[in-house]
Amino acid sequence: MRKIAFLLPGQGSQKVGMAEDVYREFDTVREIFDMASDLTKLHLQRLCFKGPMEELTRTVHLQPAITAVNLSFLACLTREGIAADATAGHSLGEYSALHAAGVVSAPDTIRLVHKRGELMHRESLKHKGAMHAVIGLSIDRVQELVDGHRDEGTVSVANHNTETQIVITGSPEQVERVSEQARAAGAKTVALNVSGAWHSELIQGSVEPFREFIAGVELHPPRIPIILNVTAEPSEDAEQVRAVMAQQLCRPVRWFESVIRLVEEGVTAFVEVGPGRVLTGLVKKIVPPDSPVTVHAVGDMRSLERFLSEIA
Repeated sequence: MRKIAFLLPGQGSQKVGMAEDVYREFDTVREIFDMASDLTKLHLQRLCFKGPMEELTRTVHLQPAITAVNLSFLACLTREGIAADATAGHSLGEYSALHAAGVVSAPDTIRLVHKRGELMHRESLKHKGAMHAVIGLSIDRVQELVDGHRDEGTVSVANHNTETQIVITGSPEQVERVSEQARAAGAKTVALNVSGAWHSELIQGSVEPFREFIAGVELHPPRIPIILNVTAEPSEDAEQVRAVMAQQLCRPVRWFESVIRLVEEGVTAFVEVGPGRVLTGLVKKIVPPDSPVTVHAVGDMRSLERFLSEIA
């Protein structure tokens, strides 16, 4: 029996023009964009469809923009009677996954990511940060390098994306020093185009205000398993989710372990629901090539139609 997991992308998956074709096609998508634009006072249609990329990628714009797109494609799948048996989201995408699991309403999902973006942007102006991808070393080796520089400044692991793709985060000087050592150990490193040191202590100042904000949002127990970034474990308790989502701002995204856990839960089909194919690429690197698990992406009208044909 097929068991489907929806995967929801976050920052880094954006592109100008995302969701424009389904916006033209479906009333439900137009309603989501209207709702999100009204709540945020942003013209999300213009930002998503026309850009420019520089405006779209501003954290305060990008978080609600990507989330509106994710929610739109979730609505397209719901319209076609496709439901998930489990879900997970990558960093920002975890909020869309919470909606997919029935934990939070669509309007509250937009409110949460809008507040999250504002707080992260505020902290990034106070504390300059950087993020680098380290490719080719194990998580234990990268953690060892990071631990060797903790006394000199802020640096930590932000994302464990695949077995040997890890993102580090922190002050620019410390991130560069760890990257230099990683390259000396045979790794490739890539500086990421970000405006802050996400998932690091440098944005710790956003945690308490966000905890206070999420305390006023109604959360429900998940209807389906949602694997949380911070724990790489499913949660069945709304209050645990509430506590973990405040921690998520400064804690590592355990994506590699999350995908492994979904496979252990019996998932046979992964569906990336939203713009780009970042998570599709990561899953293909995590799941063994001889695995019967299939990987799909739904990020525009053509891929939606193709997926519906494949799943039928």
